Amino acid sequence: MDDYMFRSYVTDFKCVQEETSYLEIFNYSDPSFNTSEEHRFRFDELPDEFGNFLHRRGAFAPPKLRPGVELVGGVRLILQQKAQHPETFTPSYLSLSHQAYEEMVRTLHLPFRAIEGTSAVGPFFWAAFDQDDEDPHLQIIFRKSDVRKKGKTRGWELMLSHSFRTHITSGFAKGTSSSDMVESIKHLRACAAQILHPLLLPTIILSHDLSMKNDQKQRNARQWLRDLETAVSMRSEVLEEENKYIRGAMIDLDQINMDLVECHSQVLWKRPQAYQEIIRGICQAMDRFWEKARDDEAYGGKGGEVDRLHRSMLARLDFYQAKLKGIENYAHITLERLTIQRAALYNIIAQKESKLGLTMAGEQRRLAHASKRDSTSMKILSLLGAIFLPATYLASIFGMTFFNFVPDGGNDPPPPSTTSTTSTTAAAATPPPWNPVSPLLWIYFAITIPVTLVIVVCWRWWDRRREAQYAKEDRDVEEGIEKMEAQIMATMRKRTMSKMRTWEVGKV
Repeated sequence: MDDYMFRSYVTDFKCVQEETSYLEIFNYSDPSFNTSEEHRFRFDELPDEFGNFLHRRGAFAPPKLRPGVELVGGVRLILQQKAQHPETFTPSYLSLSHQAYEEMVRTLHLPFRAIEGTSAVGPFFWAAFDQDDEDPHLQIIFRKSDVRKKGKTRGWELMLSHSFRTHITSGFAKGTSSSDMVESIKHLRACAAQILHPLLLPTIILSHDLSMKNDQKQRNARQWLRDLETAVSMRSEVLEEENKYIRGAMIDLDQINMDLVECHSQVLWKRPQAYQEIIRGICQAMDRFWEKARDDEAYGGKGGEVDRLHRSMLARLDFYQAKLKGIENYAHITLERLTIQRAALYNIIAQKESKLGLTMAGEQRRLAHASKRDSTSMKILSLLGAIFLPATYLASIFGMTFFNFVPDGGNDPPPPSTTSTTSTTAAAATPPPWNPVSPLLWIYFAITIPVTLVIVVCWRWWDRRREAQYAKEDRDVEEGIEKMEAQIMATMRKRTMSKMRTWEVGKV
């Protein structure tokens, strides 16, 4: 079943090319024969070099040893330490050709299931024995891949197979520049004398993955949280230049909201519970290995070097368990405090929205009263009417037939004289010259002007009273708005964690 699924997956997967090298470390009973070599494969110059390495032939053939010298243990790894292709850690992709990958897995007795682990999420560890009773192998899969960041792939992968007959650990290791694979291989070469233990490289990789950088991330997140708490609670003892979230008399709520999310994600970086499961899996694999190797004289038995290394590695894993437990508690407290700050921030935002609503309501009330006053803006026309309407009205009255300001005889001019003899008599009897303007016109103005003045004075007196009433109503409106706002804010502040300044730092 495993063989069929492996072949079907290999056929369906796509291939990308990565720079590939090899590492060989062999320890012998005579330390002068010990070797440690790492070189890049020259596929273009030596196309058979990869196959020769897998089958240990040609330049990779076992050396001839003098009598009495035996192989103690070794490590043979195919390395891709600086994988760069964007798809190299994407599911359904291989970083070797189909033929090379299948030949590597079959020749080195690597786990067939490793190809199914390309889609595994988060840190993943698996270990088990194969079904070869004559030459049993302890197979290990240890990998962690993340989604792309800025278009670059991230992660690392390790496949190992330890032979209890030859005491050689073979495998395939791949990592990107963002991983610690390069440092882990350097660490492995520095521990060349201890390579007999097959869990050495997984423990080294785990040690680098759980380095002090992980603790520092949590410390930075806690300091970040303190700055956020200071900004949200608006503690008056903090200077403006000491807090990046304070801008003048205001706080940057948008920046606080974004940083709360970023801080939360940083706290969840390398979640301790996931790595605790990895450590438990490694401990179980170590127990399986030692249960089979403790009676083998090649491993030194109880009290031997491998046993001491085994106990040292278990102690290190136990140390990481305790460390992760502390990080778990530390992160839990940080997350709880972040939850409180997020709730407080949402409360502040709600208060700001309420204050904005109150401001808008106040403005609407002011606009309503302004509209009410603007409805009387026709006062200019009313004033003009008050000025001209009485005169017009009186002119209409005086133009009626009830008033006759024309003298008897009319204003028509007399006919011209016909004889000169009667000119003196006619001149004596001729009325005064005709005047089109009545001498009684003053009566019109004498009545119109006083009436107009009386009307204007009365209107002005009424307008002043109306303005005074409007001013009183405006004062009542403002007092009502402030009172309503104070009551709402007093109620809302009871629900906040601080009764200090709510929006503006410079005001109380």
